[in-house]
Amino acid sequence: MSRLRQRPVGDEPVGMVWLALLDRVPRPGGWDRCCGDLQTLYVVPEHRGQGLGAALVDAAASYAWERGAERVTVHAGTRSVPLYRRAGFGPSPVLLHRARPQE
Repeated sequence: MSRLRQRPVGDEPVGMVWLALLDRVPRPGGWDRCCGDLQTLYVVPEHRGQGLGAALVDAAASYAWERGAERVTVHAGTRSVPLYRRAGFGPSPVLLHRARPQE
């Protein structure tokens, strides 16, 4: 399940976030598990620096937690890392990734 949230100014959307809610493998004591992944965040350049991105991140995380997500992750670009850190995101010693080998 994925969810799109927008922040309009007047009739025009000036920012959006895309949240994917992903099922997780069941485990004893936890059969109905999911996690959230923020996959896209965008604010129109002339509306940046006003807290819209932070508000969208907070709304997406709240939406995920209301639906039982155990955590929310994001694969941030270098420029957006400070925004996510201010929103409470940080590195995890147990969340690893493996890149596809170069061909």
